[in-house]
Amino acid sequence: MNLLVPISTDDGEFHGPSILEFFPGPLLFEGTDFEVNRIILVRWVAVLALLLVFWLGTRRMRVVPGRFQSLVEMGLDLVRVNIADDLLGKKDGKRFLPILTTIFFLVLFMNITGVIPGLNIAGTSVIGVPLVLAIVAYITFIYAGIKKSPKNFFKNSLFPSGVPWPVYIIVTPIEFISTFIIRPITLTLRLMMNMIVGHLLLVLFFAATQFFVFNLGGWYTLLGAGTLAFGLAFTLFEILVAVLQAYVFALLTAVYIQLAVAEEH
Repeated sequence: MNLLVPISTDDGEFHGPSILEFFPGPLLFEGTDFEVNRIILVRWVAVLALLLVFWLGTRRMRVVPGRFQSLVEMGLDLVRVNIADDLLGKKDGKRFLPILTTIFFLVLFMNITGVIPGLNIAGTSVIGVPLVLAIVAYITFIYAGIKKSPKNFFKNSLFPSGVPWPVYIIVTPIEFISTFIIRPITLTLRLMMNMIVGHLLLVLFFAATQFFVFNLGGWYTLLGAGTLAFGLAFTLFEILVAVLQAYVFALLTAVYIQLAVAEEH
């Protein structure tokens, strides 16, 4: 399968999903600094949908919530109880709850666009959004550590206690790379690559369905039914992945903050 060949069945042949789908051409303002392509539009839709959901869910708050308010509150409680309070405790959890909630829901809504008809690609499948969110998590981690222990944060991070001083020659570079370089890189790549792979799999199954049913026909329609079934199954799986990746991103951000505010710092 050649990932550099666009999907097209016009020539009667099947072509696999293309990595070029993640680098679409401009739709608006071509050739300017404000050039907009399909993925940017998808991101705008995701952000507008997120704002709309929370506006509708919180504009008329009631003591006995309706169904929609209850759904929004369940999402907020998921972040507050299972991530913020569980890892950071009540005090620090309350301090960092806004950033954790924003990260979780932004990643979730950006991810879920990958399975919405008409959008069909995740806003997090290109490095921009995952990288920005990883940088935000990284800065929050450093801020939390410096705020907790201005004098000892970097010292304790790079020179862990109980290590013989000659061993610091090896330990300190490893700690620096793992703590201050690897963390934002892994946050970025974990999210982005999961969304890329999910998109390519879905496109592969549904493109194969179109090819078997409309181009070949006959007995190949049975194969098309099989690829369609796999496509629908993987769509459900991709929804699960979208939620899990949002949860993992927010969870790891909370873990890094917790390490920064630990007593030894």
